Amino acid sequence: MKTAFVGKGGSGKTTLAALFARHLAEDSEPPALLAIDADINQHLAAALGAGPDEAADLPALGDHLDLIKDYLRGDNPRITGAAAMLKTTPPGVGSRVIGVAAANPIYDRLVAPVGGVRLAVTGPFAEDDLGVACYHSKVGAVELLLNHMVDGPGEYVVVDMTAGADSFASGLFTRFDLTFLVCEPTVRSVGVYRQYVGYARDHGVRVAVVGNKVEDAGDVAFLREQVGADLLCWIGRSGFVKAAERGRHLPVGDLEAANTAALRTMRAALDGCEKDWVRYAAQAADFHARNAAAWGNARAGADLTAQIDPDFVLCPATVAAH
Repeated sequence: MKTAFVGKGGSGKTTLAALFARHLAEDSEPPALLAIDADINQHLAAALGAGPDEAADLPALGDHLDLIKDYLRGDNPRITGAAAMLKTTPPGVGSRVIGVAAANPIYDRLVAPVGGVRLAVTGPFAEDDLGVACYHSKVGAVELLLNHMVDGPGEYVVVDMTAGADSFASGLFTRFDLTFLVCEPTVRSVGVYRQYVGYARDHGVRVAVVGNKVEDAGDVAFLREQVGADLLCWIGRSGFVKAAERGRHLPVGDLEAANTAALRTMRAALDGCEKDWVRYAAQAADFHARNAAAWGNARAGADLTAQIDPDFVLCPATVAAH
């Protein structure tokens, strides 16, 4: 399953993304797991336990788009070269697809273990980017990876997304089986929830609200009143989390019992989602056609909608057949 963490800036989405990833990784039978930091602020490595030097030394997906494109396009005859690939280019016959854990040149170069979790990062906004580049050019590397990724049973991808509704600046928000929207018991945080689900549900995106920084029954009642049945569970104020924010990363087994139960509820909700590979492929094609028409065709001097393979649906059976 693929999942994303979104929410208002400061709501704790990065903290919960790291906590959920560690919860999976430290299971008695740890699954295949890949965490990805797709947030412009790039704090997931630190939340997983990396020191400043270790986090700064992580290779960035956004700095190696040519490597990613060259590998993923394979010998797909619809793609003339890496330069013709957009962030939305979907796979077709001849494309290389990747799993969650199986070795490939992208993972060998750009994925590193951090706090017991395999992590890839888009990379921070560099000084050379200021005023001339869009951060979504970096996040495009994540969209390409997920467009070409087949995740099987017992495999998880956990992505920390940009804050607020900025996630909708690309088709990346459709690449997940379930999106966890982290919501504090505040009017501003609920406002971000309403904005997010207003966009998401137009595209059939599943959203579950996880309350955070909940202190008492009044906070829970407020969230239930504001988000209704979308409230899946909540995380209370936590000494475990406070210790991590101060640089002391304790074993996940030391997490408070109620908060551990919330993580289990989240995993069960994610595991309970049904894969819809046909819709996944259709959404990829739709957003690629939009990007081609908006700017890609003009840049390439060609009709990039021809890259869409109408008979190819990314899924384990199709990949095996090809």
